Amino acid sequence: MFLKRFLYCIFFGALLNYVNAQDTTRIPLNSSRLTYADSLNKQSLILSEPAIEQPKQFDFITKVPDDLWKLIKSPFHKKSIPALIALAGSTALMIHYDQSITDHTKRFSVRNNIDTNTSYKILFRAGAFRMRIPTNLTSGLYNMGEGWVGLAIGGGIWLSGRINNNDRAKQTAKDLLEGFISTAVSSQFLKRTTGRESPFAATRPGGKWTPFPSIKEYQKNTPGFDAFPSGHLTTMMAYTTIIADNYPEKKWIRPLGYALISLTGYAMINTEVHWISDYPLALAIGYVQGKIITARHLKHKKKKIIGL
Repeated sequence: MFLKRFLYCIFFGALLNYVNAQDTTRIPLNSSRLTYADSLNKQSLILSEPAIEQPKQFDFITKVPDDLWKLIKSPFHKKSIPALIALAGSTALMIHYDQSITDHTKRFSVRNNIDTNTSYKILFRAGAFRMRIPTNLTSGLYNMGEGWVGLAIGGGIWLSGRINNNDRAKQTAKDLLEGFISTAVSSQFLKRTTGRESPFAATRPGGKWTPFPSIKEYQKNTPGFDAFPSGHLTTMMAYTTIIADNYPEKKWIRPLGYALISLTGYAMINTEVHWISDYPLALAIGYVQGKIITARHLKHKKKKIIGL
């Protein structure tokens, strides 16, 4: 049931913030006093103290144009050239092997009894509205990339922040919502610009590209134009980057996020929703967008502590 999944994600978000609140080894955000030192070895330590500004209302909407403008400008920095070369090269190589990788992935799944199709159970239907739950592993992995998951987690973090008067939790929740809006706009723009066929709708190996399809064509045959880049992985990477940047002391966030991203990426190739070459640009956009959002308000102050 969608409602149960939504409430579960809210609970997870609240739990994440509760765990952070209970972490007595973390230096308080609003504290200017650092008391930890290695009294035995009397060594100097460098600690990073997150400093988060008071979140402002409606930032998650008013800052979106600036997010997108910075995303557009980001490739034109000199330091971005190596990353752009790697991105273009990896994408081109993957495009060449797209069909082969998709075929091998599906054969691997069949050999290991992994479903190659999504499957859902309808729990409730009212007109066009449906409540459904995934009935196999592939569907569950695919659903992890849907935008509502991050929004639900953000809702739980925000609720906990309101209850505990925690600025970091409230800012993180707003960052997630801002990331959802920004990545939705950027990925939809690129999808409607590149016009690449999804694997299951492909009319030739690797899918056909039809740049700048008309709005009418796109709406009439969306799978024929919306493969590149993957919106699922764009949002997942943005969410992972935002949460990890706001909670830098939690070293498990990035590995967990990257693992879930990989599983979702596999599921979407397995179900022929995306080609593997749809991923590099999606991951790059999500990462850069997340960094742009958190850099606006989050700074890491490094302070030197002299042992006693």
